[in-house]
Amino acid sequence: MIQLMPIAQLDNSYTFPHPTNALTEPNGLLAFGGDLSAERLRVAYHEGIFPWYSPHEPPLWWSPDPRAVLIPGELHTGRTLRRFIRKHTYQITVNCAFDEVIYHCAQRQEGTWIGADIQKSYQSLHDEGLAHSVEVWYNHQLVGGLYGVSVGTLFCGESMFSKMLNASKCAFVAFYHHFLRHGGQLFDCQVLNHHTESLGAKNIPREIFLQYLYQLRKQSLQSGCWLVQRLDL
Repeated sequence: MIQLMPIAQLDNSYTFPHPTNALTEPNGLLAFGGDLSAERLRVAYHEGIFPWYSPHEPPLWWSPDPRAVLIPGELHTGRTLRRFIRKHTYQITVNCAFDEVIYHCAQRQEGTWIGADIQKSYQSLHDEGLAHSVEVWYNHQLVGGLYGVSVGTLFCGESMFSKMLNASKCAFVAFYHHFLRHGGQLFDCQVLNHHTESLGAKNIPREIFLQYLYQLRKQSLQSGCWLVQRLDL
């Protein structure tokens, strides 16, 4: 059971402790409590902090060390995936079905933390133009996708899902190139896992990640990045 005593309890303000105050065990746990308003989420991501907790718990806020990132130019697509992409029949879009994407992410075993409150809050963030989705379609059916939060020229990936082979990987590969074409500089993968590592993500010290964040959050993407549109793969 997580011990909450050593960490800060958030009040009605939107102020967070500095990420360097996070616990080492469990890695990155920084604070608990507060609401999930779009404003609080915006502030959290602006400071390199994200929520992650189980339903029926108070919100838990994290900033782990090390931090998993994908640096432009380091995307890895293996031979099998490249062959699949060349033969693909998927259609990929941006911001066409945010509510459906986050819903399907929540149905994954690893997505059980994406409760109704999380879905509602990130939908509000999407309505404000800060959270975005990438969709994969096959025969007009949604079969994969991902969602995350934009912070300047940094994209913070939250979750992805697949109902067909390589659907989420295709979503990411198409989005990777689209994001870079519009001035994107870094992908935040939060915590390294097998899926993101297979695409080229790696761990860097939190201190280095925060240096990137403080610079990139001041920058702007080129116009048109988040318009509803179809992506090339």
